Amino acid sequence: MKYKLKVYTIWEYGQRKDADGNPHQEDCTFPLPNDMTNADRLFILCDGMGGHDAGEVASSTVCEAMGHSILQSQPDVESNFTTEMLQQAIADAFSALDNKDTGAAKKMGTTMTCLKLHNAGCTIAHMGDSRVYHIRPGKSTDDTRILFQTKDHSLVNDLIAIGELTEEEAKHSRQRNVITRAMQPHMEHRPKADVYTTADIQPGDYFYLCSDGMLENMENPQICYNFSEATGTDEEKVTRLIQATQENRDNHTAIIVHILDVTDPIEEKKAATAKLHPKPHPQPAPLMAKVHENEEEPIDDKNASQTEKKTKEKADADKVDESKNEGIIPEDKQPIPTATNFYSSLPATTKRRPVKWFILIALVTLVIAFALYFLLFAAKEESKDNTPLRMEETKHTEQRIVDNQENPQSQKKTTADINVSTQSSQPVATNTDIKTIVPDDENIIDSDENKVKETIKQNSYNNQ
Repeated sequence: MKYKLKVYTIWEYGQRKDADGNPHQEDCTFPLPNDMTNADRLFILCDGMGGHDAGEVASSTVCEAMGHSILQSQPDVESNFTTEMLQQAIADAFSALDNKDTGAAKKMGTTMTCLKLHNAGCTIAHMGDSRVYHIRPGKSTDDTRILFQTKDHSLVNDLIAIGELTEEEAKHSRQRNVITRAMQPHMEHRPKADVYTTADIQPGDYFYLCSDGMLENMENPQICYNFSEATGTDEEKVTRLIQATQENRDNHTAIIVHILDVTDPIEEKKAATAKLHPKPHPQPAPLMAKVHENEEEPIDDKNASQTEKKTKEKADADKVDESKNEGIIPEDKQPIPTATNFYSSLPATTKRRPVKWFILIALVTLVIAFALYFLLFAAKEESKDNTPLRMEETKHTEQRIVDNQENPQSQKKTTADINVSTQSSQPVATNTDIKTIVPDDENIIDSDENKVKETIKQNSYNNQ
């Protein structure tokens, strides 16, 4: 997004005086009130506290540290603005406060409000009771809307939230100026800023940054009236604000940013929604309310705004700038896949890899299963084939023993005959086993024959 702005500032002492009776200003802005221009896109306002010079030092230190940090990280004022940039700026501001701390008994501190316009919309951050308003004016007070308003970090707001005070009672409470969040040096737990981002920015909108001194006698209905179309031009609106606050006791400072035009608007749903953290800017030189009467600044990019030539070169420059705002990457760089085409851009094998691994594992498992089954089945079949043969050999051997007992003559079979009969039956016994058994049988048979012969001889001898 690109903007065409008109910027105004109010910077008043009010009735505040120092110990010597001199006007004393503890409010600060970045840029300084007399340095602010329509080309600026970063605005910071701080309200210091601490008495003597402490409040002035705190507010100016935070403004300057945050402003310089953001501008160094974002040379192009309307380029991308990130959470990291804001966080770094706040950290730099806290560090700057630590370095400026003198160890005085009364600790210095400051509120902080920040408005950053960028190509995705705007970022608002704050701590304390200084405020930022986003206002969309109408023809009358009733038609004018406050789209957004920061919520004060104050004790009375906390008491209202828990029901201890009503809003009417809070206006007159002695504790109404006690804040619960601020930027101070050497804080053990550094507070976080509340952050708001939006891309809903339209021509005619106002951003109104103000210290609490501007709000002493002014509430939201008066603010809506002052920024409605009924109060005339911007200069007339600023004059009304000055007149309405000239009797205020406290320092009062305001920055009024009028959005004259917006190009390349971004829909709210596409706007950056990152939660960012606040950032402040440099110290201001004392001056009364100042209205910036600068000429209107063109919306085109920096080079085109300086030349104002309506040539083809300017048109090309605008196209290049628009391409940056739309996030288009130059042609010489490889485009990054979008959320819709990221998966389609991946190789097909990426999606199929788990299926291939599953199929491979399944095939290996099947092969192993078939191999085991084949081995077990073959062994079982072989066992079945050998069982009848073993039984037959066993029967044959038993029959042979019976025959030998009945017919001793048949017992004289040679070892070779037995070996021949056992060659076909592997499981029965080896040749060595049979040779060991057969000789024992022959000895038994020979012994019986000798006994018979001895008996016959003895009988013959007795008969004689």
